[in-house]
Amino acid sequence: MYMRVNVMGYRLTGSKCLTLCLGLTFIMGCFLASLPIQNEQEALPKPIRFEISSQRQYKKKLAIIVPFRDRFEELLEFVPHMYKFLNKQNIFFNIFIIQQKDNNRFNRASLINVGFLYTRDDYDYIAMHDVDLLPLNDNLKYTYPQSGPLHISSPQTHPKYHYDTFIGGILLIKKEHFEMVKGMSNNYWGWGLEDDEFYVRLKDAGLSVNRPDNINTGIDSTFKHIHDKTYRKRDMRKCYNQREVTRRRDRVTGLHDVAYELAGTHNVTIDTLPITVVNVRLICDKTKTPWCQCNEPVKTKKT
Repeated sequence: MYMRVNVMGYRLTGSKCLTLCLGLTFIMGCFLASLPIQNEQEALPKPIRFEISSQRQYKKKLAIIVPFRDRFEELLEFVPHMYKFLNKQNIFFNIFIIQQKDNNRFNRASLINVGFLYTRDDYDYIAMHDVDLLPLNDNLKYTYPQSGPLHISSPQTHPKYHYDTFIGGILLIKKEHFEMVKGMSNNYWGWGLEDDEFYVRLKDAGLSVNRPDNINTGIDSTFKHIHDKTYRKRDMRKCYNQREVTRRRDRVTGLHDVAYELAGTHNVTIDTLPITVVNVRLICDKTKTPWCQCNEPVKTKKT
């Protein structure tokens, strides 16, 4: 087939047309090759960078450990109060009721040890918290005790106990420090002295106990103490050689050898507020602490 094309007044045959097209393609390619090459990454819009403040930290999780036995009336008041109080501080917390379910005398320290073991994998710090002591002053902060154990219920504000080395009631401690001192002594069956022994453990480990600053309320208005001693008496009996042993620093027992069995756990709600109840059977070695039962007959004074 023979073609004639009229280009700008010139009549071209098919072969000449093909030659012209090839020439134009070559010229266009040279022109494009002479243009500067733009970096592909520069051609894309740059991603937006967000600067993260160095003060922004992972939110620490608090396990409130409540050693417990037969204190249901107090628990009904404790749970709603603590939820209301701590929610205002934006604290990430859960409440664990460590309930003693055996025939031995109450052992607050061993129950705290069990509560710590139960929660330590998921929580950063614990509050060793009596069920009958409710904080009222909003300046009592339950935040992570970075610089050391924080005694919330200081001697200056606790309703009943005012000696300088007192650390009972409510104490915050991070898990590394609790493990450092090997937890609490397991020798304290009955009421009292286990927190005094724990104070010595902290001191021996070089840990200073901190207390809240700028608390303007006093012993009558910083906490609500809901224990009725006429209705629920303290077990203050001293049996066998209990008095002698529990007056000394315990360098043997602690977190590593607390003897117990888990009797079951329950997720419970009080006024729709969730808590975890951990039922525990503590095991007593009567060759070491025979006063866990205190069946020794009461001695009468000779006349």
